[in-house]
Amino acid sequence: MTGIFGIASCENCISTLYYGIDYHSHLGTEYGGVAYINEKGNHIKKIHNISNSQFKSKFFDGSENIKLNLGIGVISDKDPQPLSFESKFGTFSVCYSGLITNKNELVKELINKGISFSELYDGDINGIEIIANLINQGDSITSGIENMFDKINGSVSLLLLTKDGIYAARDKNGVTPLVIGEKDSSEIAIASETCSFPNLNFKIKKFIEPGEIIFISKKGIEVKKEAYENKKICAFLWIYTGFPASSYEGVNVEEARENCGKFLAKRDNVNIDFVSGVPDSGTAHAIGYAMESGKPFRRALLKYTPGYGRSYTPPSQEIRDKIAFMKLIANDSIINGKKFVLCEDSIVRGTQLKNFTISKLMDGGAKEVHIRPACPPLIFPCIYNLSTRSIHELVARRAIRVLEGRDIEDVSEYIDQNSEKYKKMVDWIAKDIGVTSLKYQLMDDMVKAIGLPKEKLCLYCWTGKRFDVKKSLTDYESKNDLSSKIKQFVNKLK
Repeated sequence: MTGIFGIASCENCISTLYYGIDYHSHLGTEYGGVAYINEKGNHIKKIHNISNSQFKSKFFDGSENIKLNLGIGVISDKDPQPLSFESKFGTFSVCYSGLITNKNELVKELINKGISFSELYDGDINGIEIIANLINQGDSITSGIENMFDKINGSVSLLLLTKDGIYAARDKNGVTPLVIGEKDSSEIAIASETCSFPNLNFKIKKFIEPGEIIFISKKGIEVKKEAYENKKICAFLWIYTGFPASSYEGVNVEEARENCGKFLAKRDNVNIDFVSGVPDSGTAHAIGYAMESGKPFRRALLKYTPGYGRSYTPPSQEIRDKIAFMKLIANDSIINGKKFVLCEDSIVRGTQLKNFTISKLMDGGAKEVHIRPACPPLIFPCIYNLSTRSIHELVARRAIRVLEGRDIEDVSEYIDQNSEKYKKMVDWIAKDIGVTSLKYQLMDDMVKAIGLPKEKLCLYCWTGKRFDVKKSLTDYESKNDLSSKIKQFVNKLK
């Protein structure tokens, strides 16, 4: 995952830039970066590894000596960024959020045109270079961004810094959010997360629309390209990814999670002593369950300081498992001899829940643990953002593979929450992770909890239904070692 932040100000705004970026720390654990225009009009770029530290500790020292009016920054789990480029448009710096699924095709096409690449990440070409080279093929930065949108499969939202201001473009399907904030007409900010605004005294001015290109400067806000009509924002933002104080399309994350918990409780009749949640994101789901059920909310699990980050975001399973084990502490005094519902945002791989969370609860003397995920089973890896990497990681797919004895193309019966195969899949997962019972959120309830029309939400990871039928997944599939049968199935979805 990735969070981006940019600012244009009439005054020195280094502190606001750094704090604005830092408020996106929940979206990444590997890299932090900034690019800004200094007093001499030069582009300055800084990138640091933050895998063993926080953004603040890497960037704030010495910031009191920096003066700037324009800057962008990013916190990311992949691709060190921002990067700066000399081009026919002059010098510019770029950072982005999203996922380029046809990276290999684009690299081959650009190399055949004589374009070279220099930035490598673990032997892989940095996505920023691809984006910059595609933009450079336009007649202007605006037309170049449009060209990039047309070429890239997946999703890309970006900030592009020039000496005159910042271009902001939200991906044309609207999967990832971008929002404009304004402060006393003297500063304009653009962010992935609205939670970066309140403490910096920004008010939400506008949610950038899909495909829309905005230019901000000390002079104000200028629309360079009108938006596309269609919108498919990622529903997982409300379930897990987003910070509780953030809002997307006017819908608050914390409220949506409480609504998810309420729907879970409405369809449940389990006999329990209390409700708990897997912190942090599962907490609001549990609060909603407690509000609806009338059962008390208690903290059976506690997260030890925010410094451990999120176990979902790091790129390697080893790191994810280490964080998952170390960050959660079971409160045996609360757990011992008790029966309780444990609300979780989702079950992705199932390994952390099985090996760390449930084992800690059982060792603490829990009598019964009933898991209630706030979303349906994840059946497909995300193709629009850096999230689950392959089908084989997903616990629901492991269940299907065991029940069928092989990988199958048509998983529609396992998606149907009224089918016998769905029930068998859920029973297998419950037994595998070692819980008393498991009951997933219904799709329609999740959509109602969010409160946006279903057609405005990207639900791909649950349904496998793509909304940009012209795009291919060739690179993404080969990169993640999908079986040939799964490839054929995905091709049919086009």
